[in-house]
Amino acid sequence: MNPMEVVFVDDDEDVRDANAQALDLQGVSVRACASAQEALDILADTFSGVLVTDVRMADMDGLTLFRHVRRLDPEIPVILITGHGDIEMAVGAMREGAYDFLSKPYAPERLLAAIRHGTAQRRLVLENRRLRAQAPGGADAAESMLIGNAPAIVRIRELLRHVADADVDVLVHGETGSGKEVVAQVLHRLSRRRDAPFVAINCGALPESVIESELFGHEAGAFTGAQKRRVGRIEHADGGTLFLDEIESMSPAMQVRLLRVLETRQVAPLGTNEQRAVDLRVVAATKADLGDPAMRARFREDLYYRLNVVTVNIPPLRERREDIPVLFAHFAGLAARRFGCPVPPMDSALLRHLMSHDWPGNVRELAHFADRCALGVQQTPASDPATPAPAAGSLPERVERYEAELIREALAAHGGEIRGTIEALGLPRKTLYDKLRRYGIDRRAFVRDDARTEAAVGDSAGN
Repeated sequence: MNPMEVVFVDDDEDVRDANAQALDLQGVSVRACASAQEALDILADTFSGVLVTDVRMADMDGLTLFRHVRRLDPEIPVILITGHGDIEMAVGAMREGAYDFLSKPYAPERLLAAIRHGTAQRRLVLENRRLRAQAPGGADAAESMLIGNAPAIVRIRELLRHVADADVDVLVHGETGSGKEVVAQVLHRLSRRRDAPFVAINCGALPESVIESELFGHEAGAFTGAQKRRVGRIEHADGGTLFLDEIESMSPAMQVRLLRVLETRQVAPLGTNEQRAVDLRVVAATKADLGDPAMRARFREDLYYRLNVVTVNIPPLRERREDIPVLFAHFAGLAARRFGCPVPPMDSALLRHLMSHDWPGNVRELAHFADRCALGVQQTPASDPATPAPAAGSLPERVERYEAELIREALAAHGGEIRGTIEALGLPRKTLYDKLRRYGIDRRAFVRDDARTEAAVGDSAGN
């Protein structure tokens, strides 16, 4: 992970140098500026870090600098450093959109925590912009449509790129809402068939009396009410991709006919004996394990093996928690544009809910949750009962509690694994262990059962 970036502005050279040195020791990349104008000269809307500025400065004060930065990019996090008499003014600036303020004197740890939180938010904003800028039909639909960096998602993207232009049918397996149709669309867009139709049909949503005509089409007069010829979905997908969702719900009779199409690449509409050649890829999706012997009574074994040339297994969202914040930012940005409202902020209570909820509806549930957050109709998730109420105590106490919460969230997201945790938090290993001892956090409580032996070894190495 790239180091955190900070532009630190203070016209007092001693204060400026001392803070720059303290942050540099924590692995933060610092650009120290002696004036507000110097900072404006180097800031751009692509800046991936945080602006920290003193309020009282000659020529241009920190509040004026903040308002200039708001015009440049209103989503650059700005942290104001204030004296005791400026607190009311700083609170007003936060209402205008400032990210945070620190009252002098402040501990270096408090400044570092604020920078860390601001950096996390800024990176989400820039990632969301990057995803929006990538059109789905662009050079790599796998990156722009199948979002996430969890190892399983990276492997799926690599697999789809590898088989995109191979003439093989694909079986996609995953829970409800996990993104099976998105995988099919990505495969279509990556393939040489991208300019031909992508035809989707939900086998579970159509009654038996309709699905045959929908899939295979019919000639005029083929049955009562068939007044004109209808091209079926299979024939309509000629040259492109046919996506069959919930294929496990297809009747045995339809399975026989589909198997025939897959084997011969020909289709015979109702009311004719004519066999029409079709060139298409079939992507079938299921939430059931079609390879389970218990499915033999419901799903033909020969059809399963015909489809099971390439299988894509999509993990549930609860098994790729590291992708949840980026996915939420993506969906919240889409919702904000669709509804014409601001992007909802990512505060600690929201992040805690995102990382702790099991998401049984998977990505679809997360997308609907983001819609409600953007509309302002989603109540702030309740705090974990085990977590002290953040409103109690002094400001330093609240900051420490917040820092401990973020450490717990990172440990939970990475199953107690130290390397992933320090990369996510941007901390040196020794600093993380110091904070675990300081806050009484036992990382072994976050280790998954299959990794507890490794965790014990890691703890011995860190102590």
